[in-house]
Amino acid sequence: MSRINRPRGTVDILPGEVEKWQYIEDIARKLCRNFHYQEIRTPIFEHTDLFERGVGDETDIVQKEMYTFSDRGNRSLTLRPEGTAAVVRAYVENKIFADGLTTTKLFYMGPMFRYERAQAGRQRQFVQFGVEALGSDDPAIDAEVIALAMSFYQSLGLKNIRLVLNSLGDAQSRLDYRQALIRHFDPVIESYCLDCQKRLQTNPLRILDCKVDREKPEMKTAPNIQAYYSKEAKIYFETVLQYLDALGVTYTIDQNLVRGLDYYNHTAFEIMLDGEGFGAITTLCGGGRYNLLVEELGGPRTPGIGFALSIERAIMALNAEHIALPIEMILDCYVISMGEAARIKSLKIVSDLRKKGFSCELDYIGRKMKTLFKEAERAQAQFVLILGDNELKRGTIQVKHMATALQKEIHLEQLTQYLQQMR
Repeated sequence: MSRINRPRGTVDILPGEVEKWQYIEDIARKLCRNFHYQEIRTPIFEHTDLFERGVGDETDIVQKEMYTFSDRGNRSLTLRPEGTAAVVRAYVENKIFADGLTTTKLFYMGPMFRYERAQAGRQRQFVQFGVEALGSDDPAIDAEVIALAMSFYQSLGLKNIRLVLNSLGDAQSRLDYRQALIRHFDPVIESYCLDCQKRLQTNPLRILDCKVDREKPEMKTAPNIQAYYSKEAKIYFETVLQYLDALGVTYTIDQNLVRGLDYYNHTAFEIMLDGEGFGAITTLCGGGRYNLLVEELGGPRTPGIGFALSIERAIMALNAEHIALPIEMILDCYVISMGEAARIKSLKIVSDLRKKGFSCELDYIGRKMKTLFKEAERAQAQFVLILGDNELKRGTIQVKHMATALQKEIHLEQLTQYLQQMR
């Protein structure tokens, strides 16, 4: 029979590599606990309408990248391409907003799905970590969310990260800026890619985000969004910057930063990796404020801000900077038994040690002693425990401390105490 391979755009995360993922996920969870964000888990598939309304039916995600299918009831469902819309849907459906007394601070971590060209650090199934803070329009929460994202990469040891900021302004600012962009690009739009031609009337801000036409002269001479800020929008952005300054977070302002999703307003940001070895697409994380999304999905008017990042790209960044994570893969005890009676006893010994917090392994194939010692070395076992018929009669076991090569015969009732002392 022919072999079945994994689908294109997916990866198998094998032992030896998966420990990196576990370490990074632990860092994310610890940070969220420190910032008082609670975990939320939403379904992997949702009604398609959620993403058409929440992400924007003119975005590349909705038009080109979603995995959409009909179930047996002929309902249109979609594998989630991003996390924010699903979190907001859960927030509205479960009336998490009901008390109205506190800011709801949530985080999520899990697989997302987008049908795009598979390449390093960009798969069709990928894992996102993200946070959402709902219920506050205080610029201080913008600064906190950005600081959390920066802290994540700093906790991993990354050095060459750069925060890029912009403000998309309030509703009136965006409307005025939108008209200015249409006037600017309309005379030359036929020389732009088909996507940009469609975006001119639907969402001209996204022309500035085009990867195909970014070197065209009109991109460099496009109107500056800062010229169209309302007084309130300008004050809001300036206050966010003041909070970031107070936190010691350095940043660069980029007027062309617009983000790819339709629900953003006011603060928008990306975190990038500078330096060689990472590739042309340097963005690690993106996020921003979305004050109208909750209302768009059927809830009360509720301001929100969040970010999302790819675990795959975080690992790519670590590899680019040659950072080795401090992952311990040490096995406490490798147990070797000789003879059937010793075999039965060794199972009990292993079980007792595991209950007392020791990691243990036992040979289940019946290999030779020399091979078993090599296996113990490969597993980085701290101790090799050897039980044979003679030891069984005496109620003892041989314990070899691999780091020092010291080997002693220990009474079984003293085994736990000896191992704790030698650790």
